[in-house]
Amino acid sequence: MAVRSVVLATLGAGAALLGYAAGVERRRPVLRRVTVPVLPAGERALRVLHISDLHLTPGQTWKRRWLTKLAELEPDLVVDTGDTIAHPGAVAAFADAAAPLLNRPGVFVLGSNDRYAPRFKNPLRYLLPDDGRRVHGPMLPWRELVDVLTSAGWVDLDNARMTLDLAGRRVECVGVDDPHIWCDQYDRVAGPPDPTATITLGVTHSPEPRVLQRMVADGVRLVFAGHTHGGQLRVPFYGALVTNCGLDRHRARGLSRFDGAWLHVSAGLGTSPLAPVRFACPPEATLLTLVAED
Repeated sequence: MAVRSVVLATLGAGAALLGYAAGVERRRPVLRRVTVPVLPAGERALRVLHISDLHLTPGQTWKRRWLTKLAELEPDLVVDTGDTIAHPGAVAAFADAAAPLLNRPGVFVLGSNDRYAPRFKNPLRYLLPDDGRRVHGPMLPWRELVDVLTSAGWVDLDNARMTLDLAGRRVECVGVDDPHIWCDQYDRVAGPPDPTATITLGVTHSPEPRVLQRMVADGVRLVFAGHTHGGQLRVPFYGALVTNCGLDRHRARGLSRFDGAWLHVSAGLGTSPLAPVRFACPPEATLLTLVAED
């Protein structure tokens, strides 16, 4: 009877944790605030809102409401690091929810899940070394998503480079298409920073070290990325088990140093519809305040 009690208690605890991860935590987004000393001496602060990995479907009203409220932060720049949609009907839902944010200056790149609908994969694959195989579902209306964003004035940084005028200063942005599916073409954007720009920022969906290294070598001071979901399932006092990319798990979310520059990886606001769970890793957006270095 004692063994049976232990087994039942273990199963009960497991079911409770799964229920919390699937039904509670993934619906409780948090706003993180980070200060990054990265601007030249004497420069006034620049506020950047980083959103990523919404994996939006039309029925996710809680996520859409929270996204709309983020415009109240009045950022100087919005950076969207991809995987915005997860359903053929999600573009219109995103455009409606993000309408106030689309009135702010913004830049974006695409992720693989903006192009392809989710498809069931063996979850154990995420715990094994990446073998390079990718399993894609049907094509999603990613061109419609790009049209919505660019029509609002946001800059498409998929293998592109652009200098923006933001709050009275010039900010250069360098981006690549999703390295997770080998769409990055960094040679198209390689080169030294714009000497007239206050700072050069990097934008990528997946924080693959091969891309980060080239950006930093070219003078990028701060890189924005997503893709990892912060590990999605984190072990207390240990952290992320995996990152689903070449980045080490200690950088799965948040701000860290990378080869002398800054890297910010967002844990994102969503999950794949086929794996709707989060544990010790709530959905998030981050407001980064860029300030002058000491």
